[in-house]
Amino acid sequence: MNLKTTLPILIILIITACSNPEKQNTAVEEEKKQFDLQGHRGARGIMPENTIPGFLKALEYDVTTLELDLAVTKDSLLVVSHEPWMNELICTDSLGSDIVKESDFNIYRLTYQEIAKFDCGSKGNPRFPDQAKMNVSKPLLSDVIQEVNKYLKDNNKPPVKYNIEIKSGLRGDGVYHPRPPKFSRLVYEFIIQNMNPDLVTVQSFDFRALRYFNENYPDINLALLIENESTIQQNLDSLGFKPDIYSCYFKLLDDQKINTLQQQNIQVIPWTVNDSTDMKQLIDWGVDGIITDYPNIAKNLLTGK
Repeated sequence: MNLKTTLPILIILIITACSNPEKQNTAVEEEKKQFDLQGHRGARGIMPENTIPGFLKALEYDVTTLELDLAVTKDSLLVVSHEPWMNELICTDSLGSDIVKESDFNIYRLTYQEIAKFDCGSKGNPRFPDQAKMNVSKPLLSDVIQEVNKYLKDNNKPPVKYNIEIKSGLRGDGVYHPRPPKFSRLVYEFIIQNMNPDLVTVQSFDFRALRYFNENYPDINLALLIENESTIQQNLDSLGFKPDIYSCYFKLLDDQKINTLQQQNIQVIPWTVNDSTDMKQLIDWGVDGIITDYPNIAKNLLTGK
């Protein structure tokens, strides 16, 4: 093929590629606007919370993000648990007996080998009567990632994002968990070694942990968890920087507050939204996503089924 025949073809290809920038921009915007359906502690409404079966069940409902909580073991491993102890409502000890005093089973003072002997699924959760009951232990974060990746590959599903909560507070420093710098380093090192950082958000009610991440690991998306009734600006001022996501109790929101945050390029993803009426109201107000114990209900609402 000579230059005379090649040149017109090249010109046509260039014109075709550049002729519809609006369509290209629309596609980019649609990708940005993907609604973030987050399975709270997996799918707590229907499966034991923060367990591998719970996370896999959430994936069946096409969640875009798995929300989970972290504690630290005596042997410095990251275990998925909402409390830094064995919750008496949902766990039994290694002998199958009820837990009487939670503080006697401090995860920060137990090795994972000891933790794995506790059953945190057979009792069920009295707050969630539809939750399946099964003998299941608190998993290591590493095991969650491994099993989720296997499930996604086996079922030809796209990558899922993770919203990882650092469970820390001033009173628990050195007692129930490491202080924020050490806790944050453990989490960041795990993310870098085992996950795609672009698919991870770190969230916390502990402003100290978020500040440490912001100052030392700016490559990680951060979500500010809020349950207080301070104004949005007061919370942002107290934090000291603009997080990627403002994640408050859903009843603290209205359409004006959502708009105020989004105008500052801060996404709004409230917790924990379990009623379909509340879900619809928040979606109508334009939230960027929701965190729910019932991804099955949310999926039906989003797909119109």
